[in-house]
This record gives sequence, C-alpha cells and structure tokens, in this order.
Amino acid sequence: MSDDRLIVALDVPNAHLGLELAGKLGDAISFYKIGLGMLTGGGLALANELKLEHGKRIFLDMKLFDIGATVEAAVRGLAQFDLDFLTVHGDPHVVRAAREGAGGSDMKILAVTVLTSLDRSDLDASQIRPGNVEEIVLARADAAFAAGADGVIASPHEASMIRALPSSYQRLIVTPGVRPAGADLGDQKRVMTPAEAIANGADHVVVGRPIHRADDPAAAARAIVAEMNAPQAQRPNRA
Repeated sequence: MSDDRLIVALDVPNAHLGLELAGKLGDAISFYKIGLGMLTGGGLALANELKLEHGKRIFLDMKLFDIGATVEAAVRGLAQFDLDFLTVHGDPHVVRAAREGAGGSDMKILAVTVLTSLDRSDLDASQIRPGNVEEIVLARADAAFAAGADGVIASPHEASMIRALPSSYQRLIVTPGVRPAGADLGDQKRVMTPAEAIANGADHVVVGRPIHRADDPAAAARAIVAEMNAPQAQRPNRA
C-alpha cells in the first residue's frame, strides 16, 4: 500500500529512465515529482503517462519566476495537464500571477521559500537581506500564503515554525531535504529524517537519490513510509 505523503523525485535524465524507475517502484509509490532537469528529456510526456495511464499523482517542480504576465500564461498552459502540484518562487507577484493562471483547476500552487541547498553564506553571496535563514523562510511563507499560495516548499527545519503561522491553516507544507537515517546528504544542507519532517508539520516529503540509487528502490521507498508511520512521526497527513 502506497502513502502519498512520500513523493519520489524522478531526478533522472529522461522520460525513458523515469518510466523505468516508476516501473521498479510499482504500487509502492503513488506520487512523483518531475523537475527542470527532466523537462527537456520528455518530462511533460512522462507526467501525462504516469497520470493518465498509471493513475499517479504528479508534482511538477518548475520553480517559475518571471514578470506576472509571463508566469500567468505559463501556469495557464500547464493547468491543462491535470497536474497536482506546481512550484513557483514565493515572491508575492509571482504567486498572485500563478494563482490567476491556475484558474479553477485543481492544481495546487506551491511557493518556494528558500532552497534547501542554501545556507546563510549562500544568501550573503546572493545579496539577500540580513537575518537567519529561518526568519527569511518564515517571512516568505507568510507573504506567499497572503498572496494565495496553496502551500509552500521549505526544509523540515522550518516546517514547525511555518505550521505555527495562523496563515498556514489548511495550507500544505512540502519538504525536500529529507534523508533516511544514515543516508548521504548530497547537496542538501538543511536536512532531517522522514519521521522528523512529518513530526515537524510536513504534509509531504520529497525523496530522490536515496530511493532511485538503492539496489531495491521499492524496498527503500517502503522503508521510508514505515519511518513516516513510526511512533515518533505523530502528525497525520493534512493534504
């Protein structure tokens, strides 16, 4: 039995390899993320196939950012694919435009707060305002909710603070930067285990390499689901 709180990132070069990985995972996974790295490798075609022929939920991780009119047009075009989640940057003008573009579709607009691969030194290099990462994430999440975001993307370290915001009521928190205990952190800097992320208020966790690089991806996915259902992960899915 799959658990849609676990979203598997299909971070492979092309749709053929993505479909192959989905085949290995089978019924263990019901929700997939397709990102920019897959876009030129047939990502939208793969999204359609997984959705229409295999009944999977799809998170398209595009992190859109542009002037409002362009974002609105892009989201309106993507809404026709019956996707479940779409990411945009959390700047209020971007979120408002995406909300308009989504129209009456069921596609959820998720706002990126601060990428989980970044820390304060990275923000300094990008001339982002002073303050610790958690403060900036919290402010961006609150502003994104006010602009109409259905949820936010944030590291599990900030999930509990975001969940405490009054504006987060009935909004989604989706956390990348999740690694099973003992897994290689890769390029992530603000990480937690799946159980910790759920306990901190996440509705969904996104995991890629620890699953698709495993000798048995389905077994790795089931182990993560078991971890999310362990006693130390005490928050139910709010999605």
